[in-house]
Amino acid sequence: MFPSHVTLVEVGPRDGLQNEKQHVAAAHKIELVHRLQAAGLREIEATSFVSPKWVPQMADNAEVMAGIVRQGGVRYAVLVPNMKGLEAALPTKPDEVVVFGAASEAFSQRNINCSIAESIERFAPVVAAAHDAGLKVRGAISCALGCPYQGEVSADEVERVVRLMKEIGVDHCGVADTIGVGTPRKVQRAMERALKHYPLVEVSGHFHDTYGQALSNIYACLELGVHTFDASVAGLGGCPYAKGATGNVATEDVLFMLNGLDISTGIDLDALVDAGAYISGVLGRPPVSRVGRAMLAKREKANA
Repeated sequence: MFPSHVTLVEVGPRDGLQNEKQHVAAAHKIELVHRLQAAGLREIEATSFVSPKWVPQMADNAEVMAGIVRQGGVRYAVLVPNMKGLEAALPTKPDEVVVFGAASEAFSQRNINCSIAESIERFAPVVAAAHDAGLKVRGAISCALGCPYQGEVSADEVERVVRLMKEIGVDHCGVADTIGVGTPRKVQRAMERALKHYPLVEVSGHFHDTYGQALSNIYACLELGVHTFDASVAGLGGCPYAKGATGNVATEDVLFMLNGLDISTGIDLDALVDAGAYISGVLGRPPVSRVGRAMLAKREKANA
C-alpha cells in the first residue's frame, strides 16, 4: 500500500513562524520561501491573512506575497480565517487558501467562541468566494487526535467535521494532530474516517512531535496509502499548549525517513538542511530538526 511518491506541504513560513515568539522580517521570510522552492518544495504555505492584533507575526502578509519570485510548478497557499481575510488575500494571487475547523467542541468554543457547526457555517461563503476566484480550498481539522481542554477526541467527532467541510465544498481534507498526542492506530482510525468522504489524493496529515510520535504517525498513514503531509522546515513553530515542547514535525526528518523508504519527493535533502540552517540562524538558535542538526554536525566535522 505504500505510495511511490509523497507530496510534502511546507508550512514553516506560515504555521511555523506564526508560532515562533520572535518576529522575523519579511525579507527573511521571502528568502526562506526562495530557499525552500530551490530545494524542490512544490507546495508552500507562505503566510496567513489574519488580524495583526491577534497574530502580529503575520502582519507583513501582503509584503511577503509581493516579494516572492514565483517559480513555475510551485503552489503558494495562504490561510484565511474569514471573508475579510480572503478579501485581503485575493489581490496577492495565492494558488489556494486554507480554512480550519476543530474536531473538539471545547476547543472551538474556547478559541473562537462558537460551536463547530457555527464555525464551518462561517466558512461557507469564504469557500464559495474562493471557488469563484478559481482557487482550491484546503480544510484543516485541528485537534483531531486530542484537545488541550477536552482530552480525548473520537473518530466520530473527526468524521462529523469531515462531513461538514465536504458539505460546504472544501476540496481537500487535512487531519491535524495539533497537540501531538496521536499514536499510530488512533491516527489510522481518524484517517479512515476522512477517506470515507474524500479521495486519497485529497486527504493529508499534519502532525506535531510534542510526544515524539510524528514520524510513527506518518508511517501509519503511509500504510493506508496517504501521500500528502504538512511539515515545517527546521521544526519551526513550538506547541502553544505544551510549554517548551516541539511543535510541527521537521521537514528534514520526514524527508530522511521517506528517502530511507525509497519514496520519491523531488526534494533535495542537503538544500533543505541549508534552508533550515538559514532560518534557524535568523532566529538565533539551532534547528529543532534532528536530521538537520546531525547533518550540519557531520559537515562541520568533515570540514574541521
